[in-house]
Amino acid sequence: MSSSKQNNRPIGIDLFAGAGGLSLGFEQAGFDVAAAVEIDPIHCAVHEYNFPDCAVICASVVDLTGEEIRSRAGLGNKEIDCVFGGAPCQGFSMIGKRVLDDPRNQLVFHYVRLVRELRPKYCVFENVKGLTVGKHKQFLAELIEALEQAGYDVMLPYKVLNAAEFGVPQDRRRLFLIGTRKGEQMPDYPDTLGQVSVIEAIGDLPNADQFQELLETDSVPVEFETESKYARKLRGLDNDPKDYSYCREFDPNVLTASLRTEHTDLSRKRFVETAHGKTEPVSRFHKLHPQGVCNTLRAGTDSARGAFTSPRPIHPNWPRVITVREAARLHSYPDWFRFHVTKWHGFRQIGNSVPPLLGRAVAGQIVKALGVVPKKPKRKIGFADRREELLSFDMSTAARYFSVPKDTIAKRTRQIELTLAT
Repeated sequence: MSSSKQNNRPIGIDLFAGAGGLSLGFEQAGFDVAAAVEIDPIHCAVHEYNFPDCAVICASVVDLTGEEIRSRAGLGNKEIDCVFGGAPCQGFSMIGKRVLDDPRNQLVFHYVRLVRELRPKYCVFENVKGLTVGKHKQFLAELIEALEQAGYDVMLPYKVLNAAEFGVPQDRRRLFLIGTRKGEQMPDYPDTLGQVSVIEAIGDLPNADQFQELLETDSVPVEFETESKYARKLRGLDNDPKDYSYCREFDPNVLTASLRTEHTDLSRKRFVETAHGKTEPVSRFHKLHPQGVCNTLRAGTDSARGAFTSPRPIHPNWPRVITVREAARLHSYPDWFRFHVTKWHGFRQIGNSVPPLLGRAVAGQIVKALGVVPKKPKRKIGFADRREELLSFDMSTAARYFSVPKDTIAKRTRQIELTLAT
């Protein structure tokens, strides 16, 4: 990737990249993300929009080799500093059916295989905290052993980090395993930061229900004032001295990712009557407390597993569920970051991702261990670098764009199950 060669920034590769929360966190810490591997074509399209310099590889890790990733990223024999990512975790989620023999869990070992083939200086494995309890501890022990056999020392004891302790206004606990190639400097886990409240994150955003246009489109021009330091940084109004990502050109007075959700009068009445921090009894939606943090934002399931939509929190001030942009603020995405124009895909892309500020905290420790002093790049990513139509692709269009079958998601699941059954 040309930008990394010009700036001598560390090189990262994102496996199971989704829309790019961990990619952004690593970029903000000073990395250039050379390649992002993701099987879902719609996620790939959104990732390409937000990271036009990154080689987006729409494929399963099952079907890729380290050499193919190097080739498609244009890396040649260049040393890779970190491979990072979290394999799909529904098989051992705390809220799902926890079984060790879930076929999706085999993707974890393909992660290890690619680490072994790519030989990065560091690797980061991110996943649900459910992997650290009960029978799943044995699965985790096997993963650590596999990484050690691949030539990596794993930082022990491993840690579950809560995003709420790293400047993200959301209670989201995730396991981070950090592996160090033998002979490299071992990093530390990051120190915690101060907490940010829900109202600091979303209190400045205009009420989407005031805009008729947002029934048909996800964006509308607006003018609004922002006071909180957290929100001002995400709007690009204040400098973030610890953000070493490439500046993106965008208009902070266009409210994006804000397609409205229509509710019945009865639902709105129930939302109003629900106390802050409590669950509305009929919908089972959680009403956000303005001075608290958001509950964990869930992704729901993809089309291969029934297209289930997870409950969306109720806004603390208005009788409706939050918009995708409000969820993005609660996840620490900057306002320039765009999602698929539909609410279903947009919420799924947020709920599946690592909050960028949490990713940045972990990646920053690796940058420090590398002995790199990060710098803000001079190059800006402008409007001409990004193609807005990528945000509205349906599955068929996205699959055609990346030259993969339109039933890639469901087909891939069946293939893995068949392989394990034989």
